[in-house]
Amino acid sequence: MMIIHESAEDYLERILMLTNEKGYARSVDIATDLGVTKPSVSFAMKRLRENGYIEMGDDNLITLTDKGMEIAVRIYERHKVLTKALIMLGVPEDVASEDACRVEHDISPETFQAIKAHVEKATRWLEQDPSRADL
Repeated sequence: MMIIHESAEDYLERILMLTNEKGYARSVDIATDLGVTKPSVSFAMKRLRENGYIEMGDDNLITLTDKGMEIAVRIYERHKVLTKALIMLGVPEDVASEDACRVEHDISPETFQAIKAHVEKATRWLEQDPSRADL
């Protein structure tokens, strides 16, 4: 597997999130969501396209290739699971999401799988008796 930089993972994840939310992804939306300039997004999209992670249509809509989708799905899953784990520990949602974004790129697959298994187990336990959420 090719080594991909954290910023590229962030762009791929954001493209997936925008596509899920709006049905499409555009450079202007990526720039707004990530708090970066449009020229920065243009440069990143050029690199992602050259490396086969995205395609850009004539309508300027950005689509993930299978290769890009694989990375985006992995990072987005990590983001969601880590955010949920931190919220379960009592971290406010906005802080949990920001912290998850930092950790999602560097955590080992083994550690992530252990956290994911724990979150799933805790979620099932809480679903069996919602009053446990107060514990």
